[in-house]
Parts: sequence; C-alpha cells; structure tokens
Amino acid sequence: MQNMAARLDGPLHLRFILQPSMAILVALRDGIRDARSGEPAYVWSLFADRANRIARLKKGWRSIGKVFLVALGIDGIYQIVAFHFVYVGEALLTASLLAIVPYALMRGLFNRIARHVLSEVRMTRRLRSVRS
Repeated sequence: MQNMAARLDGPLHLRFILQPSMAILVALRDGIRDARSGEPAYVWSLFADRANRIARLKKGWRSIGKVFLVALGIDGIYQIVAFHFVYVGEALLTASLLAIVPYALMRGLFNRIARHVLSEVRMTRRLRSVRS
C-alpha cells in the first residue's frame, strides 16, 4: 500500500493528470455519441439492461482499452524506475483508477448533458419552424 502512496509524488506523476484527462475525453466522445443514438447512461445500462450488457461492455472496452493499456504500461515503467520490480496487481489497480473509473463515471454524465442540450436544440428548431 505504501507503494501506491509513493506514486503521487514520484517520477512520472504527471500521468495522474494526463491519463484521467484522456479517459474523460474518450468518455465525452462516447457520451455524446450515446445521446445522439438514444442510448441510456453507460454504467446504468450495464446494470439495468441485461440483454445488451455484454455488447455495451465490449463497446466500452473498445473505446477505453487503449487508454487503459497505456496507463498500465506507464505504471510498469514507473515501477521499474522506482522499485526495480513490477507489481502486477498494483499496476492493474492504478491503470483502472486512472482510465476505467473516470471513463465510466463521466460517460454517463456527458450522455445526460448532451441529451439535455440536444433536446433544447430540437425545441428551438421546432419553435423557429412554427414561427416561420
């Protein structure tokens, strides 16, 4: 556990900003795409929609998988530099916290925001067409 705490101020600590940022950007793209296609919030749909759970997980992994693998690789490099050994469990936990968790949380939020914005845009268009 002290290895985990040492990661915050050791070498390569900038990854704690960059990797969640990349995951959030991917979540933004996917959340907007979900809103446009009428998909429900991502994490909610994993629990509520049993029929499409596997398909949604695969689709999510295709989106965030590369960010996760980069986070895993960078944590492995960090561990070699700092500890001269790779702790696989800690690397998986760190990569999950830096990539998967922000992605899963933010994709649903962005979906809801985009859905709200899209409904406002549609309503404005309807009002304009009625006035014309």
